[in-house]
This record gives sequence, structure tokens and C-alpha cells, in this order.
Amino acid sequence: MTKNILITGGAGFLGSHLADKYLAEDYKVTCVDNLSTGSIKNIDHLLKNKNFNFIEYDICRPVPKSLTKEKFDIIANLASPASPPHYQRLAIETLDVGSIGLKNMLDLAKKNNARFFQASTSEVYGDPEIHPQPESYKGSVNTYGPRSMYDESKRFAEALIYSYRKKYKLNTVIARFFNTYGPRMDPHDGRVVSNFIVQALEGRSLTVYGDGMQTRSFCYVDDLIEAVKILIDSNQEGPMNLGNPGEFTIIDLAKKVINLTASKSELIYETLPGDDPMQRKPDIGLAINKLHWDPKIKLDEGLKKTIDYFKTTI
Repeated sequence: MTKNILITGGAGFLGSHLADKYLAEDYKVTCVDNLSTGSIKNIDHLLKNKNFNFIEYDICRPVPKSLTKEKFDIIANLASPASPPHYQRLAIETLDVGSIGLKNMLDLAKKNNARFFQASTSEVYGDPEIHPQPESYKGSVNTYGPRSMYDESKRFAEALIYSYRKKYKLNTVIARFFNTYGPRMDPHDGRVVSNFIVQALEGRSLTVYGDGMQTRSFCYVDDLIEAVKILIDSNQEGPMNLGNPGEFTIIDLAKKVINLTASKSELIYETLPGDDPMQRKPDIGLAINKLHWDPKIKLDEGLKKTIDYFKTTI
């Protein structure tokens, strides 16, 4: 019998790739998105697929009959702004979706006896005091600052899922995503990969915040989505780190983008935003051990694919 998955945030960067993955596995896929940061163009290629259904819906609102009448085997919650310009512009909405919206989806999962997947984030670790970050690290997060609406939304979400799992025996799993990049990123979403690629392709200077020696670990979207599918299919509860442990300074990334785009762009430096983490690298030992998953796509290869995509969209 064909299984049915609901993907919230399904018109977003990651949600649309997850829809591709499950449709390729012959699932029925229902995507919901309020399009505050997602885009129909991300799922335009799916709209004629008989196994795909898109509903414009904000999960913070009461669940519509179009969803309550369905029987879902899996609910994958990826609904949330995910880049600083978006979640700072939509600060209250970000907090709402991690609380009210999440509770609505947990209640729907309880009604369906569905496997519930939550896309959490490395931001729960804040500006980490240990490196790399294992799942056991409790974090160093500012609860009252320019990134707190996102960080605390995700931390609260994990706590609510824990409580639902304990009280209702709900079948839940949490993944903490580290920096992910690839085709269908919003060129103007303010993330460092998209910023650098757009600036390089347009021949503008690349904006480096701080001294550029802060580090990030970049995971190509295909690797991440493969891990998400394996994790959902497993009996794991999480939270589990999913990301690529290859670590690069922001200056390393800028130089790679300039080289791969054959750009003559230079670097300019601006003040580091408040609460911007200085180091970010996942310890993925748990994913390797429990899922037998290890990311395969190197940064240069992934950047080339992403640059090719951006050449057609900007």
C-alpha cells in the first residue's frame, strides 16, 4: 500500500528536496507552506505529479479538513524561517511556528499515529564552548538577543517533542541540521553561501563579517536529504547531528567561490553581527554509527552545482 507523508515547509529549500526524495520512493506527498519564505518555483516541477499535493497553509492556524481527512504515515516538520534576515524580519512568526505550529502538527501526528520528524538546528548549540559539537553538548545560547527568536524556537520545539513523546508515546525523531547549501537556495536569503555566489556572479565585492576566521561546516543538500530519509526510516529518537564535518573559515569559502566563478571580486570586511558563532562543526559519530551514513559530496563539487543553479536564477 502506498504510504503518505506530510511535509511542512514543503515549498522551501530543504522541504522541496525532501518531497523529491519521497516521490522517487513512490510515496504520496502532501506539502504545506504559507510561502512566507518558501516559493512555488521550488515545487513547480512537482505540481503535475499525481502523487503530489500542495496546500497553501500556515501550520499556526487550525488544521484544515483537507489534512484531517488524510491518513499520514509520516509528518516531517520543516516549517520555519531558517536564515537570519528571514527569521529576524519574521521574529514573532518564527517563535509561533516553533510552538503553536509545532503543537498543531504533533497533535495531527498523534491522531494519525504517525512517525514525526523535526528539523532542528545546530543553532541550539549557540556560540559553542566545545568543538566539535556532540549531541550531548547543552549549548551556549543567548536567550535575549538578535538570534534568540530562532535559537529558542528550535530549543523549545525539542522540549515540546520530548514531552509529547513521554506523555503520548509518540513516535518522534529529531535531527539537528548544520549549514546546508545547494540548488533552490533563495539567492537573497542572507546565508553566506548564497551571498558569496551572488556577489561573485554579479562582479561585486564579497562581504566578509568580522575577520573571516570564524568557521562553518557546509553540507550539500543531497547528502543531507539522504540522511533524513535514513533517519526517518530508522528506529532512532535523536536528537542527531546531520551535517558535513569538513570545516572551513569564511575566508576559505570566499576564495573558493571566487575561484569557481572565475570572478575578479575582492573581499570587503564589515562588523560581525551580534551572537554570530565563531565555530561550527558537527560531531557526526552518532549518525555514522547508527545510520551508517557519511556525507560524500566535497565542498568544491557542491559549490560548482550550486553556482550552476544560481547562474540560471539571478
